[in-house]
Amino acid sequence: MQFDLNADLGEGFGVWRLGDDDALLDVVTSANVACGFHAGDPVTMRRVCAAAAQRGVAIGAQVGYRDLAGFGRRRIDMDPDELAADVLYQLGALEACARAAGTRVRYVKPHGALYNTAADDAEQAGAVASAVTAFDPSLPLLALPGSAMEHAASAAGLPFVPEAFADRAYSPAGRLVPRAERGAVIEDPYEVVARAAAFALHHRVTAIDGTVLPVLARSLCVHGDTPGAVYLATEIRRTLLDAGVTLTPFAP
Repeated sequence: MQFDLNADLGEGFGVWRLGDDDALLDVVTSANVACGFHAGDPVTMRRVCAAAAQRGVAIGAQVGYRDLAGFGRRRIDMDPDELAADVLYQLGALEACARAAGTRVRYVKPHGALYNTAADDAEQAGAVASAVTAFDPSLPLLALPGSAMEHAASAAGLPFVPEAFADRAYSPAGRLVPRAERGAVIEDPYEVVARAAAFALHHRVTAIDGTVLPVLARSLCVHGDTPGAVYLATEIRRTLLDAGVTLTPFAP
């Protein structure tokens, strides 16, 4: 049984650091690296790419809205062509940093509000897919299963990898509960680890109303800015390995 463990990294900016990138890179198998629009800057991007390459961690481009002040968590209604150009720009920037580290970008994952919007908005999902197709049609898209992103990837002929979240609550429809709502972020570390095991071993999650949902994910995300993210990722890794799961990048 193989599974991928990913985390959002490189989300600092200038002198401000968010999360412990180096510690998480010792735990995860894939790194979603911020590309400078919602977080990150050239120095941070290059540093994280170099550290990931040293550890054999797959590098993914975490593309987002141009919203540093809001950390990319505010929806922006954009013309599809404009959004596609912004995504393409971010892909090119991170690819340059990855190449300088002797590796390359291996997948793409939208961030924050773009991730949630593109889960249901066919136009924005299509814009992301069109940018990836123009850049490298072999790159997988990492997003929620059954989402508009999955349909857009299929229509564009892109590989698609379904993702789950151990530290986020799910709605009965299989979407992430908005962060503004109470209980959207799971704070109990024991519950987070238990949910991770349920995803990897039993392919299911309990929604916020108690509904048990099937989730056939191949990758599990731990947010790098979640309090105690390193501890959570470490415990998830230990639990899955003890259960016989092989942790490996989905895009080696």
